[in-house]
Amino acid sequence: MTPRRERPQHAMNPSRTLDEHDVAACLAGATAHARQQQWKLSIAVADAGGHLLGFVRQDGASPLSAQIALAKAHTAALSRRETRFFEELLAAGRSGFLSVSGMSLLEGGIPIVLGGECVGGIGVSGATSPQDAEAATSGLAALLERQR
Repeated sequence: MTPRRERPQHAMNPSRTLDEHDVAACLAGATAHARQQQWKLSIAVADAGGHLLGFVRQDGASPLSAQIALAKAHTAALSRRETRFFEELLAAGRSGFLSVSGMSLLEGGIPIVLGGECVGGIGVSGATSPQDAEAATSGLAALLERQR
């Protein structure tokens, strides 16, 4: 197992980061779940700043799903919340979030929390929003299994 990269306490960045093996685990877990369910998805993993670390667009996935997956990962990482939260706010009439550029207000993005700290986000698109969230959760589960 690759050792965790620790940052100095004074750094403004999170003390934990996702390495390439963490990203690969997230992508593999979500992709395996999608294949099992016969879904054609785009899957993105972002760091704590919402910047892309890894991406997979499965054969047959919609080109638009790629852009949406990236936005979901970005939003989950920056907000430290599941994107379902914003979809529910919008459904309740809180339309002000529509003015925030680059945010996804669709379910299917989840934050990656390790040791109580948000270190990134996973965004999935291509199926229904709850199915996207299910695949993202599978990606996170694969990462957490790797962390054991």
